[in-house]
Amino acid sequence: MAFSQLPPSFVIIATGSHFVSSSVVLFEGAVLATVVTSHSQLTATITSSLIPATGTFSVAVKTPAGNTGDLGCSSGGTSSVQVLTVN
Repeated sequence: MAFSQLPPSFVIIATGSHFVSSSVVLFEGAVLATVVTSHSQLTATITSSLIPATGTFSVAVKTPAGNTGDLGCSSGGTSSVQVLTVN
């Protein structure tokens, strides 16, 4: 993404598995308001104020412990980090 063309906000889509209603997107460690659209997809809005300059930014998903159901476990956890690069 080019910093000079960065919109005021944009939606990021995370895909994975075992998301629950309490799963959240972490952007540089900060929790973003997150919409869980399915067990395998969620969305969050990133505002330009979160990206003050060019660089790389970490994105992950966190699911709190204590969730049950079709997850197969209740331990929760944080996904591996993906990197958003802004030039």
